[in-house]
Amino acid sequence: MAGGKKLQERVALGRTAWMLADFVILLLLLALVARRAASLGERGGTWLAALVCEAWFAFVWILNMNGKWSPVRFDTYPDNLSHRMEELPAVDMFVTTADPALEPPLITVNTVLSLLALDYPDVGRLACYVSDDGCSPVTCYALREAAKFAGLWVPFCKRHDVGVRAPFMYFSSAPEVGNGTVDHEFLESWALMKSQYEKLARRIENADEGTIMRDGGDEFAEFIDAERGNHPTIVKVLWDNSKSKAGEEFPHLVYLSREKSPRHRHNFKAGAMNVLTRVSAVMTNAPIMLNVDCDMFANNPQVALHAMCLLLGFDDEIHSGFVQAPQKFYGGLKDDPFGNQMQVITKKIGGGLAGIQGMFYGGTGCFHRRKVIYGVPPPDTVKHEMKGSPSYKELQAKFGSSKELIESSRNIISGDLLARPTVDLSSRVEMAKQVGDCNYEAGTCWGQEIGWVYGSMTEDILTGLRIHAAGWESALLDTEPPAFLGCAPTGGPASLTQFKRWATGLLEILISQNSPILGTIFRRLQLRQCLAYLIVEAWPVRAPFELCYALLGPFCLLTNQSFLPTASDEGFRIPAALFLTCHIYHLMEYKECGLSVRAWWNNHRMQRITSASAWLLAFLTVILKTLGLSETVFEVTRKESSTSSDGGAGTDEADPGLFTFDSAPVFIPVTVLSMLNIVALAVAAWRAVVGAAAGVHGGPGIGEFVCCGWIVLCFWPFVRGLVSRGKYGIPWSVRVKAGLIVAAFVHICTRN
Repeated sequence: MAGGKKLQERVALGRTAWMLADFVILLLLLALVARRAASLGERGGTWLAALVCEAWFAFVWILNMNGKWSPVRFDTYPDNLSHRMEELPAVDMFVTTADPALEPPLITVNTVLSLLALDYPDVGRLACYVSDDGCSPVTCYALREAAKFAGLWVPFCKRHDVGVRAPFMYFSSAPEVGNGTVDHEFLESWALMKSQYEKLARRIENADEGTIMRDGGDEFAEFIDAERGNHPTIVKVLWDNSKSKAGEEFPHLVYLSREKSPRHRHNFKAGAMNVLTRVSAVMTNAPIMLNVDCDMFANNPQVALHAMCLLLGFDDEIHSGFVQAPQKFYGGLKDDPFGNQMQVITKKIGGGLAGIQGMFYGGTGCFHRRKVIYGVPPPDTVKHEMKGSPSYKELQAKFGSSKELIESSRNIISGDLLARPTVDLSSRVEMAKQVGDCNYEAGTCWGQEIGWVYGSMTEDILTGLRIHAAGWESALLDTEPPAFLGCAPTGGPASLTQFKRWATGLLEILISQNSPILGTIFRRLQLRQCLAYLIVEAWPVRAPFELCYALLGPFCLLTNQSFLPTASDEGFRIPAALFLTCHIYHLMEYKECGLSVRAWWNNHRMQRITSASAWLLAFLTVILKTLGLSETVFEVTRKESSTSSDGGAGTDEADPGLFTFDSAPVFIPVTVLSMLNIVALAVAAWRAVVGAAAGVHGGPGIGEFVCCGWIVLCFWPFVRGLVSRGKYGIPWSVRVKAGLIVAAFVHICTRN
């Protein structure tokens, strides 16, 4: 490395006004808790329940204050790489897919093509590995066809400096013509390339297993008699860069389906990532690894160069143990009706985390140092470790019996960033199959000290937590245009399934030996970073508190009690001011991020729905698993298939923003709350009218009516679902179960 221009710059972002607002809301919360605690002896159990919930809300607010407190951004200068580095490290790029039905192969193909077309000085130092946990010959066929198309697509992108290199997105709009001049040669090339892509898309979409197995010959023989959950390792080199012609080079492309057996645990995505790590280690062994989900295409063709600015641009590599790009989405529905585009939390919390110990690992769009994944500690802690290279036996105990893997791991641990990757990939296929066996990890450190960590459905957060707890920091890669774009799930079932899976995994981490609290006490996780992890890991823990608070309103209306001060009481000003201030604060956050009032309302509404449904079921699932009464099940979120003429998550629905329902248990709690609050408002309104006519006063005040009315507004999609039909209506099985629960609650409240 030569001296010269800087590659990155850390820029602190001011937020003085937001800090003042943070403290105002915190003081209001503390005042509410203090006033309630002071008058607790004069009140009943409802005030005690409210006190516990409000104290929890204050704690959650402190966690969020910490996470947002000191935001930074990293500016990168990829043009300066040539002045600082004569050669850039090799990069192994991983794409994971699990189910060809829920994750159509055409989506995976577009992601792979966007990676094969990345800008990099020496594409021979790039390799793309696709892990297919569905063991689908259709996926393998699609990737083989994509490799053929890449021979046309990659040179086209480089020759015309194409900005977006996922074909479906690029061809979803007309070609750009600069300065009003028409380049006929370009337009002809563009039309030809679009035609070729549409032919590719038709071949992939019309492909079926029977035809492929019948006509594919020996190339697909390994898929014969292979079952999704029971088959040997399949490794296929679909493209070897050494075969490229001058001017038409693109990276290696390797297909992998790891061995599966009913007798072995496969550890979901974490297991797939560890097999990818081992297979790539014996084939190309790049010191840097990029992993993306199958629907997360490279939107910025220079993303690898931007990442290198952060990986190589610090004086001490401890500051960039991994480089994480924020998750952003294409074709999102207007105003985010399902609250899963996460634009505000990404900007506010993500920027704040970058100012502490770094952004969480998000499971996709992340550049890793291979040696960090191998458990190597940061440079400033090496002096405390045993000096010298680890012995062969030590490496064998950690990495397993493969001599090639042991030798490759020794090279990585030595810190050689510029080692040349293996040239002849075909000679390494049998070695790759060996390390892909499902019993290879037995007696090793894979899944614990090495690789992606097992023990949670959110293996990404858990793995990133292990890296941060070792003392490494991470860097945030927020480029313009965005580094990667993916598709957000649409519809009620898909969104809540995703939130439930996340919350389940997060709570598993919180109560395990990998808890961030233990990481701060016994390891090198900073206290503020620990509190930041608790922001997300406390999501499912929030559910019982928020459910309890949501039940206080209807309980008081049905029992003619109150849990809030009356409007004539001086104490009423505190909850009223808190309600207004908190909602204005969040609304202004959305406005600062360039979002609409409707987007704020949709996200606020979905947070209430998610808390009472997905988070609540995740909380109960983990409790049952802890008691040995249940096992968690990994659920793949459906991805919408992309086409040559649609740049979004195509849908045939007249209004894709409408909530859809099915008979899943996740819909029962919110249906119960919707029905219960409507019943409580009706009963209390009737009682108020009758009581006013009879001159009877007392009971609940305006605060309880506002709480119930606000919940009905937040749960309006479910209220509408109660009177709708088809997929927009709540199934009768859910309505009946919810109705029975509501009837029981009303009976308990009114039996006296």
